[in-house]
Order: sequence, then C-alpha cells, then structure tokens
Amino acid sequence: MAEKKQHTIVSASTGEKVKGKPASAAAPVKTGNGTGLRIGAVILWILALACEVLAVALILEKLLILPKIDPLYKGIGALVLDMILVIVGAQLWKKANHIDPASQKNAVKFWLWNNMGVIVAAVAFIPFIILLLANKDADKKTKVVGTVVAAIFLAISGLASYDWNPVSQEAVLAATKGQVVYWTEHGKKFHTHEDCQALDRSETLLTGSAQEAMDSGRGTICKFCEKRDEKELEAAQEAVEAAAVNQ
Repeated sequence: MAEKKQHTIVSASTGEKVKGKPASAAAPVKTGNGTGLRIGAVILWILALACEVLAVALILEKLLILPKIDPLYKGIGALVLDMILVIVGAQLWKKANHIDPASQKNAVKFWLWNNMGVIVAAVAFIPFIILLLANKDADKKTKVVGTVVAAIFLAISGLASYDWNPVSQEAVLAATKGQVVYWTEHGKKFHTHEDCQALDRSETLLTGSAQEAMDSGRGTICKFCEKRDEKELEAAQEAVEAAAVNQ
C-alpha cells in the first residue's frame, strides 16, 4: 500500500505553517443574482453587432454619411465602437458568472457559458471580414486594411473577453459551507481533500476557505475531489435513510 504523501500546509491568510488538520475558517461568501448584469451584457452585445453592420455599410459605401471622411476610416471608427461594446459587455457577463456561476459538471457547457464574450467577439468581427473580402467592388487597400484592423480588434476582444479564472456553482457551494480547501501555488483548481491524488507531487499546499481559494483565482474544484465528495454525500444519505428505516 502506498505511503500517504506528507505535505507542508501553509495558511493562505497568514503565510504560517499549519500543524494538524486546519480548522474551518469561513470567509464572507460572494453570492447574488447576476440577471441584471447579464441583461446589460446582452444589450451591449446587440449594440456591438449593430456597429458591425454599420461598419460594413460605411466601408462599402452602402450608407453615405459624413461624405468628407474616407469610407475606410468611417468603417474603422464603427469597428472601434464595436470592440468597446463587446469588451464592456464581456466584463459584465464575467462579473455575473462570478456571483451567480454555472455548474462545472458539463465541461463544454461550463466553458461556453463562461466565455460567451469570446463567442460574441467572433460573431462581431468574423462576418465583417468575410463580407469585406468577398465584396468585388472594394479596392485592395480597403480589403487589406479593413481585414487587418478587424483581425486585431477580434484578437483584443477575444483575449479581454476570455474568463481566465472561471468560478463554478460547486465552488460557491463549498464556500457557503465554510469548507477548508487546499491548493498549490501554480494550480488552477482547489481541492477539498489534502490526500487528493492530484496533489501527490506537491510538497507545499496553501489552505483556507473556498472563498479565499476563489479570490486567489482557483474558482473550480478538482474533478477527483468533486467525485469523491459526491460519493461521500451519497454514502451519508444512504446511512441516514438506513437509520430511519431501522428506527
């Protein structure tokens, strides 16, 4: 039987070594309703798509306003506004996800929900690029400059909209319980069990509340710990049901 890994446990709040099993140290849990923020994000994203349509109309001279300004510059101006709206909307959406998060049980759905801003960024610029390149009436300069600018704005919007530290529903639940958790200096997830197999190669572990883990950028639970917690919960429920039957 493999020997249990001995870790050096360090308190995330004090930086001091912890002897024995860490005591519960519940921190204030940041929960709430993100509906208002999400509505705001959707409104901004709709305006962003409208700016994309405006950029196409201006750069291809389908809409003739401000005749003294080069259509290329007018189109780029609309794209700038498009980018700003996408990014601001994404920040609202990410903030909503951090106070009212999705479940991490379905990895694909969890990623999509947490990165709607990236998807919107793609929709806000890729069609513009395709329409511009496919247009036979646009000159070479307009196509090259317009495409390069849109591609740059797409990259900026995508990077700014991506949620590098997503928070899960399960993490918030652990925080509400005041559960003591563990994480490593460079890890992206937190663990509810010190003896988790994913920590076998780690010498030093940080410990604190789940909220502290989320505040430090570890907003999701390790898959091994999540499955283990589910099994322990099921076993506890079965024990309670068995005790009730025997009474």
